[in-house]
Amino acid sequence: MEVNPPKQEHLLALKVMRLTKPTLFTNIPVTCEEKDLPGDLFNQLMRDDPSTVNGAEVLMLGEMLTLPQNFGNIFLGETFSSYISVHNDSNQVVKDILVKADLQTSSQRLNLSASNAAVAELKPDCCIDDVIHHEVKEIGTHILVCAVSYTTQAGEKMYFRKFFKFQVLKPLDVKTKFYNAETDEVFLEAQIQNMTTSPMFMEKVSLEPSIMYNVTELNSVTDQAGECVSTFGSRAYLQPMDTRQYLYCLKPKKEFAEKAGIIKGVTVIGKLDIVWKTNLGERGRLQTSQLQRMAPGYGDVRLSLEAIPDTVNLEEPFHITCKITNCSSERTMDLVLEMCNTNSIHWCGISGRQLGKLHPSSSLSLALTLLSSVQGLQSISGLRLTDTFLKRTYEYDDIAQVCVVSSAIQVES
Repeated sequence: MEVNPPKQEHLLALKVMRLTKPTLFTNIPVTCEEKDLPGDLFNQLMRDDPSTVNGAEVLMLGEMLTLPQNFGNIFLGETFSSYISVHNDSNQVVKDILVKADLQTSSQRLNLSASNAAVAELKPDCCIDDVIHHEVKEIGTHILVCAVSYTTQAGEKMYFRKFFKFQVLKPLDVKTKFYNAETDEVFLEAQIQNMTTSPMFMEKVSLEPSIMYNVTELNSVTDQAGECVSTFGSRAYLQPMDTRQYLYCLKPKKEFAEKAGIIKGVTVIGKLDIVWKTNLGERGRLQTSQLQRMAPGYGDVRLSLEAIPDTVNLEEPFHITCKITNCSSERTMDLVLEMCNTNSIHWCGISGRQLGKLHPSSSLSLALTLLSSVQGLQSISGLRLTDTFLKRTYEYDDIAQVCVVSSAIQVES
């Protein structure tokens, strides 16, 4: 939408055109069967049409390209390009021509001119051309302000402006969900929806983790040939209004995982980097703000599993490895371990043994042995930790689950 101030008699004319890639020409095929009244007339007309594809005349897409007929839509993350031309329509030589292009957004004003130096003179029927580029990083109303100043032969200084108003739309809708595993791992699900009216080729969707985490992408599988292929297939197109889920696994780095007091409260996970292409390869890119999640609270003492088998034999001992962490940042604990049997799980070893002192933000690993007297999916419960300093007992039930099978069934390793 162009909004111009009251017209003045100026020697120079300003023209602004947005630079976009062309689109494939489309037509509406009209055909009929040979036994119908027109016979082969419609088919022959389509074969003679230079815009149709030879041998595939009934397709709407042709072989020709069409230049854009209007300003079109501009989406966040795309590069806005525009051609600016100042032409001398008079028969006079104009001096000291200065062309300036600014982009006004809701929060800032940006200078897009390639050069701020004035042109010494412009002869009749000559022009000054400039191409500006800007990566759009804000949604909402944008105003391109083009200003021209010059001096006539009579020494009169002249100045005029033109305003070009356009809207920047949101191309993608990104939603995130966090899932906490029994270990320190965090799973991030990113739901990405195409909000435009044309298909997108998703070139890259990656997660750039913060310094606390290592990330593993879970968006590919290994085929029978041993090659890694995308779970979305060989053509990574996202149709209009379609949604796709991407999954990532984040694991704290060793130096942070060992310090229990660091990963507390609100933690920064990282940010998503999304790159796509539309139409004839027009590129767009978005980076989300830093994603944050609320770390789960573990209280004063945290008990987690480092190793546990998936399947065990009935009434045969098996081993698990636990990790006990003092989540307090100030207080040392003196811990005693008690093991309480349940209807299906029986602990092997001495209950009530001293584990010793555990300093703030430190941890210890503990190997335990147990067996199950009942088949099926059994829950491991019955661990009790008592802090002798405060006389406080922490109960841990439903720590994990194991599948118990008859010893007559061979358990695959």
